[in-house]
Amino acid sequence: MIKTHKHLLVTAMLAVALAQPSAAAENDKALKSRFEALWSRLSGQKISPDIATSNGRIEAQQILVSAKLAGRVAEIFVEEGKSVDAGTVLARMDTADLNAELAGDKAKVRQSMTNEVEADATIAQRQSELVLARQEYERAKALSEKGSGTLQQRDTRESQLRVAEAALKSAIASRADAAAASEAAQAEVARIQSQIDDSVLKAPTRGRIEYKLVQKGEVVSAGAPIATMLDLTDVTMTIFVPAKAAGQLAIGDDARIILDPIPQYVIPATVSFVASEAQFTPKTVETADEREKLMFRVKLKIAPELLKDYESRIKTGIRGIGYVRTNPATVWPGELQAKLPQ
Repeated sequence: MIKTHKHLLVTAMLAVALAQPSAAAENDKALKSRFEALWSRLSGQKISPDIATSNGRIEAQQILVSAKLAGRVAEIFVEEGKSVDAGTVLARMDTADLNAELAGDKAKVRQSMTNEVEADATIAQRQSELVLARQEYERAKALSEKGSGTLQQRDTRESQLRVAEAALKSAIASRADAAAASEAAQAEVARIQSQIDDSVLKAPTRGRIEYKLVQKGEVVSAGAPIATMLDLTDVTMTIFVPAKAAGQLAIGDDARIILDPIPQYVIPATVSFVASEAQFTPKTVETADEREKLMFRVKLKIAPELLKDYESRIKTGIRGIGYVRTNPATVWPGELQAKLPQ
């Protein structure tokens, strides 16, 4: 109970300190002294000036599981509050029309493959005809040169040779067309199969189902969300610290989180984000005191391996206090040593 009162009082004192619009330096020093005295009385320790604190709340990345294509929901397996692994099937869309299209496209693939075989046979036939036409032309040419054959016979055989060559080229072109048609049919089969695969909605990562948004049999549009889930591997707390503290923080710095419902536990975390711009627009002319009141957004991330051990206890929206060290060499006081449920 003493620790709970301590954090509530600390939170109240911080809120008052941050809400003052433009107090004089003497008032700021007096307020800081009162705050340190309150901390010392409640915890038996003097708070280090290298530790900055701020209110915040637990947040988790929300994921929308959506239908890629318009259609009817055939089955839905979503249960609100249930944790699911990556790849777990959450819903299935009706694919009767797609299955019919797939069957038709597969038939086209088979037909195109038959056309390729026929084209290959035609090429072989034309090649044989070309060989015969060339041989007959050579004989006719030899007889004509010896005077045993006529020029008309030689010209006829030459014409037949040219026709055989053209027929072979045409057969080769037809074979290329058949191959292209086969590739197009196979691509269409792959496209339809991809749509059928996309009709099975799966969890993209491990998480907890938050809301079930549709029921079995409902018709949804393309991109319509089916359910929302929380990514239990990405849980953070957003806090706001003064410019002086933000300027000394680095990504990966150690941090602590204490939640209002369980003040007896201290959750270790790290700084994962520091805003590059202040959340309050500075005035054209600033004093040093005014610059101190500029607040920067900072995100404290809880380690995924730690979250896995306590994921059943994770709840978003819970408020608490975040602590960051502006000096990594500063030792956390006993009240802020990591302490987790057993």
